[in-house]
Parts: sequence; C-alpha cells; structure tokens
Amino acid sequence: QVQLVESGGGLVQAGGSLRLSCAASGGTQTFSTYSMGWFRQAPGKEREFVAVVIRSGGDTYYGDSVKGRFSISRDNAKNTVYLQMNSLKLEDTAVYYCAANRRYGLGLRIAQYDYWGQGTQVTVSS
Repeated sequence: QVQLVESGGGLVQAGGSLRLSCAASGGTQTFSTYSMGWFRQAPGKEREFVAVVIRSGGDTYYGDSVKGRFSISRDNAKNTVYLQMNSLKLEDTAVYYCAANRRYGLGLRIAQYDYWGQGTQVTVSS
C-alpha cells in the first residue's frame, strides 16, 4: 500500500503562486515505477484532472485549464512529486489531490489511479 501525503496548500491572492508537494512512502514498488498525477475538486464539482508526469519524469501532460500556468515535476530520489502553480485564478480554488498509477503512462482518468492522497486545500482570493 502506497501512502501519499500532500502539502503546500494555502490561501493566495489571484495572480500569485504556490508549490504543492506530494511525498510517497510504503508499497512494494519503487516510486519511479508509478506515474504521478494531480487532480482537483472544487465545491459542488466533480474531481478533475490537472497534470500528470510519467515514471522517469520525461513526459508530462496538463489539463486545458492549467496549461501554461502549472508545471508538474518529480524527484524520484526524494519520492516526491511537485505542482508549481503560477498566475493563480479564483477558479483554481479547490482541494488538490495527488495520485499514483502503475499501469498507465499519461493517465488522465480517475479510474486509472491506484492510490490517492488526502488532499490539500488551495484557496485563491481576489
């Protein structure tokens, strides 16, 4: 069983930046065997895909609403994945979740992920 713990959320003004981290531990597979994704869920809305990075960190993919503003990266030596969020907008307010999947590369769907963190709140104010 892989445990994922997100951190770095908080309150930020529109136009500002935050960096989220997700630390992985446990499980029988090494961290580098998992593709890692970020999803978010705003109040009253469904959870949506934000970004994904493949095992080696060499390939990434982003949701349309965050392209050009967010950047996902990973440090396999630290078992950690990051989400750098710049030019934040009010509509970026949500709980952000990291997730791990072993079978799919650039997984975009919730069902493709095996493990999930508890989430970290990001609130963007005007």
